[in-house]
Amino acid sequence: MTRPARLPTGHRWVVVDVETSGLRSSTHRVLSVAALALREDGSVERELVTLLNPGCDPGPVHIHNLTPQRLAGAPRFEDVAKDLLELLDGRTLVAHNASFDYGFLDAEARRAGMTMPTRQRLCTLALSRRLEIDVPNHKLSTLAAHWKVRQHRAHDAYDDALVLTEVFAHSASLAESLRLPLPVVGCADRRAVYPDRVPRVESPWRNPGRLDPGAGLVQGMKLVISGSTDVPRLALAARLTAAGLDVMNSVSRQTSVVVCNDPHSSSAKVRRAVADGIPVLTERQLGEMLLHVTPGEPKGAAAPSEVQRPRPATTVPSTKPWHGRRVLIVGGSHADSVLMRSRIVQLGAKPSVNLSAGVTDVLVLDGGELDPRMDRVSARQLPLLTAPDVNSALEPAAPPERGALREPIRPPSQWVAPLLARGEVIDLPPQTTSLTVNASWRAHTEDDAFDVDVVALLLGEDGRVGCDEDFLFYNSPTSSDGTVELSCDGSSEQGVRIELAALHSDYQCVSVSAAIGGDRAFGELGPISVTVDAPDRTIASFVLDAGTTERTMHFAEIYRRAGQWRLRAVGQGYEYDLATLATEYGVTVDD
Repeated sequence: MTRPARLPTGHRWVVVDVETSGLRSSTHRVLSVAALALREDGSVERELVTLLNPGCDPGPVHIHNLTPQRLAGAPRFEDVAKDLLELLDGRTLVAHNASFDYGFLDAEARRAGMTMPTRQRLCTLALSRRLEIDVPNHKLSTLAAHWKVRQHRAHDAYDDALVLTEVFAHSASLAESLRLPLPVVGCADRRAVYPDRVPRVESPWRNPGRLDPGAGLVQGMKLVISGSTDVPRLALAARLTAAGLDVMNSVSRQTSVVVCNDPHSSSAKVRRAVADGIPVLTERQLGEMLLHVTPGEPKGAAAPSEVQRPRPATTVPSTKPWHGRRVLIVGGSHADSVLMRSRIVQLGAKPSVNLSAGVTDVLVLDGGELDPRMDRVSARQLPLLTAPDVNSALEPAAPPERGALREPIRPPSQWVAPLLARGEVIDLPPQTTSLTVNASWRAHTEDDAFDVDVVALLLGEDGRVGCDEDFLFYNSPTSSDGTVELSCDGSSEQGVRIELAALHSDYQCVSVSAAIGGDRAFGELGPISVTVDAPDRTIASFVLDAGTTERTMHFAEIYRRAGQWRLRAVGQGYEYDLATLATEYGVTVDD
């Protein structure tokens, strides 16, 4: 396939790929980096490609093949930082999962006492989702195969950057032909904050509640450490964990005891403990109690099953007449659009939020002929539908397919997951160990973008957070153990990654919601497309468009029941703001 003749104007692009020793930029390191500064024609103007000696365990060698021996003679990050940051300066960073690459380079620059000069970035993963290319997943290798780009060495930073350059050029050209805005975001707008925390370790014991100083410690008690300690904090936490205690990072109503050496401490943790009547011990007092820890009660079996069992996720072909089609609605009132989207779903088609590469039909309602995208619709020769077309297709006597003049010019998608209705529940496939809940809405230009924040709440059996750090938002985008993480890498695409296999048993539900800023409401934003994606395929999808004046909305819930993970398509909106939403689930919100 021939590469497009030029890249989008208005930016100076630099394609970046990094290989790392792990997933957390606060604790893991960059092992190799490739940065390719591009000319307008997509050719490489300047490049910096190097291995880096991290001075630590390189982590998953089976993935990146960067052994300690290969890295031993490589420069350290601070040795190449000046040249790298000079190459990045003034350019828009392009990467596949750009928040990951940018976050690691930002963390390395900070360790070196320097500042990342990058002001904007573009994620090709978000761009691919926006385009709705007909692929089973949006991995770089899958996109390379789709665009017929040869990949020689996957997980090699230089080869990945070269492949990504070609993928970006093709994807950006397709976006331009569709007049879809590129998902460029400001790096300072969504700076990820990853504070150092005590790693959360699964406790096999039930929490026996508050400490009774006269009775002593019991396995399963939840402890929080505040302030400086005589024994290094991580070493102290490891000792407590080995004794069967559950070390947390913030105080909650479930906390059993707080450890603090300063009797006059005014830390937030100690203040909350005192206010809630939670005992506060010194490190020395704790050490004496650790000599005699009472055995705990093992955690019990799963809860009983529901009376009405949800259906399992399945990819069995649907018998609905419009299965596999994607329909874009233009024109019409909010009520008319909502009604027609529900009928399109009944026919088995998926409503599209953008004029993407995957759109097979366009439904034109009143005034839709004036939509600025209609010239692109005509250029792509997409079939035009009317409301009577949809209504007649729903009639029992209607033929399963439309007439020849109404047939889509491109075949329906071959990668179609179950399309859920609002409120519907399904069982996730038993082999699912990780997934991402991705939300997207109509792409707007940078000067007309909506301020939407997708958030996640990690909930216990009582449907509330155990502590404030169980509320994930843009300024605190990852859980303490890294099993749940937000991804905000597009102006109209955001997601929540969940490692189901490693999620702590205290968490019975991950609730994914969103809030819209300013004076706008979800009715103005329009329909929201939600997909639940495993690494290799989409498990399920649904479209939420019931919003009118709501400012917050619950999108989905991933929850445990009877040892089984389940998905619920929620779509419930509220007129209150994000702070009120968080408070409803037990989060303490600062004024």
